[in-house]
Amino acid sequence: MMKRKTRNLIQDSVVSTVAIILGIIIIFPLIYCVFGAFKTPNEFLTPTLLPGSFTYLGNFAEALEKGNLLRYTANSFIIALFGTIIRLVFSILAAYAFAYYEFKFKNLCFFLILGTMMIPADVLLVTNYLTVSRLHLLNSYIGVMIVSFVNAAQMFMLRQKFKSVPKDLREAAQIDGYGDISYLTNVLLPISKPVLTTLFVHSFITLWNAYLWPLIVTASSPNMRTIMVGITKLNSWEDENYQLVLAGVVLSLIPSLILFILMKRNMRKGGMDGALVG
Repeated sequence: MMKRKTRNLIQDSVVSTVAIILGIIIIFPLIYCVFGAFKTPNEFLTPTLLPGSFTYLGNFAEALEKGNLLRYTANSFIIALFGTIIRLVFSILAAYAFAYYEFKFKNLCFFLILGTMMIPADVLLVTNYLTVSRLHLLNSYIGVMIVSFVNAAQMFMLRQKFKSVPKDLREAAQIDGYGDISYLTNVLLPISKPVLTTLFVHSFITLWNAYLWPLIVTASSPNMRTIMVGITKLNSWEDENYQLVLAGVVLSLIPSLILFILMKRNMRKGGMDGALVG
């Protein structure tokens, strides 16, 4: 018995040690980024991890002024917020239709939508650009967001969540006089709050961190750039300002971190918390 406890203790210690080491390796670039953002230009050239002081904010001020990051942050926030909301609305309506309606070629349509998940986004880059160009949406918020309005993965996850809700609940709601919209808004959505919150956070961060598509669509309009595109403009082959880039990256992480902290509670709630709402 003692030998088994000793062996289990050793195994747990080894697993914990390996997990801690891997965690440090994974998070080290972020730690280096934060520390480097507070270094002076002279300190950045020295091979030390910690800055001399965390009170030096010159990099942040210069990054905001030189890179026009305040405007780019506003652009990213508008694109990420409204793009996420529209994507969730489309996903919710599509998921509800596939979960509760019966129509011809329903399964075929569903699998065709899922099949789009296997198509790399870069393959559609040229086609999407030509389409957006013909619609005269270049250098606009809609032009950046439009390719993200529909997401098969979100639709699939919400469909599975809706189908997991007992059918008796919908029948009871219909007896009480609830139509499809009332049942969706008053029953299904409160029940699905943890899933919706997770999808909202994931979608917001994905759109916030988007780089290639915003770079192409807003190439001829610097004021429409997003923060990820703006950060790359802080550095060039003739003017290396890596400390400014790190400061810009730290600034770009703040909204995502705040969103995650605010939404963390809803992401961990139980799935049937809202079943009696309405």
